[in-house]
Amino acid sequence: MVKKDKSVIYWLLSGCVLLFIMVTVGGITRLTNSGLSMTDWHLVTDTFPPMSEEKWQAAFDEYKKFPEYQKINIHNDFQLDDYKFIYFWEWFHRFIGRIIGLVFIVPFIYFLIKKRIDKATLKKCFVLLFMGGFQGFLGWFMVKSGLIDNPDVSHFRLALHLTFAFITFAYTLWVALDLIYPERNEVIISLKKLARITLVFLIIQIIYGGFVAGLNAGLIHNHWPLMSDGQFFHESIKLEYDSWLLRFTEGKSGVQFVHRTMAYVVVGLILFLYFKSKKYSLSTQQKNGLNALVILVFLQFGLGVFTLLYAVPLWLGLTHQIMAFLLLSAMTYTLHRLSK
Repeated sequence: MVKKDKSVIYWLLSGCVLLFIMVTVGGITRLTNSGLSMTDWHLVTDTFPPMSEEKWQAAFDEYKKFPEYQKINIHNDFQLDDYKFIYFWEWFHRFIGRIIGLVFIVPFIYFLIKKRIDKATLKKCFVLLFMGGFQGFLGWFMVKSGLIDNPDVSHFRLALHLTFAFITFAYTLWVALDLIYPERNEVIISLKKLARITLVFLIIQIIYGGFVAGLNAGLIHNHWPLMSDGQFFHESIKLEYDSWLLRFTEGKSGVQFVHRTMAYVVVGLILFLYFKSKKYSLSTQQKNGLNALVILVFLQFGLGVFTLLYAVPLWLGLTHQIMAFLLLSAMTYTLHRLSK
């Protein structure tokens, strides 16, 4: 690690920590059905929640104009205290987004003035700046889909918002790793290619995790290793839609089938990568990354099974999402160490 890069590295890693917190709070927001509680978005005036009962009531009255209240919560004896609870999680999620923006932009300007960022890292930071802004847009784009007719957000937009947050985190970590490990290692091409393929399938699995969350597809077929009625490929998959594409992208049974089946693929690829690496002489960093991958993927697989069996209780669903974040972190670290 170059001494002059230390402050930049800490800055980038603090961004990773904040992104982790934001994704965690986003998971709570989704699992508590809080995402549609704030029906508008203002950069400044929404920074803090309502400060008086009158303002709380005004916000609640505004919420009553939208489908989630009119079609669902109006029948659940939904009161102002209930609204305050769901409002808090959505507000907190957006508040962390504002903090991330400040934590990125203010030090970035300082580092620019002090010329602490080299040209290569500067280009990557501009990419990160764009990714952060685009992530904010995706958040509102997602929420907007649940404020028109359907009292739920589009699972496509939810998966896009979730996956892009994961990718933004992974890229931020990658930029930090470039500074932490400036030396170049001899690259083992076959392991690098296999690690890249594994990362692609892991991202696909994360996308389908978003689909499952958006469709509440974890609330059906709560059995393992087979789906309901002892079927590997449940007959309901064919009944939901006529098109195979729609069955596997919009049907609850089809989406769950892909997610639970893809889990075996991800585990298999990571094990293949691990055992294939035994043929080569690896550095301690590379070995540690591979060991972490194997441990985390089995923990994640087990969490996925129990989350399904217990029909997605809040703590299990949230832990499953957090473990996916840690698994992506280990995958990013391992690929970096196998690539440079």
